[in-house]
Amino acid sequence: MAELMSARRAVRDASGDPELVRAARRRVDAAKTALGERGPVWWDDGAPDFNRKLARNTPYAEWAASQA
Repeated sequence: MAELMSARRAVRDASGDPELVRAARRRVDAAKTALGERGPVWWDDGAPDFNRKLARNTPYAEWAASQA
């Protein structure tokens, strides 16, 4: 996360120099990719989608009950 913020500051500070801006934007892209914000999608892995389901109707029912 620190690298992403540093790269974003570098984009801001490079204003006016196209080559520095390009280099800084490459750093932002690399940092976002490393954080999982870019690259292959994680939600298309074939795993069942339990979004918008009651926890008690999912494989997480026992865990959810233990949190009450």
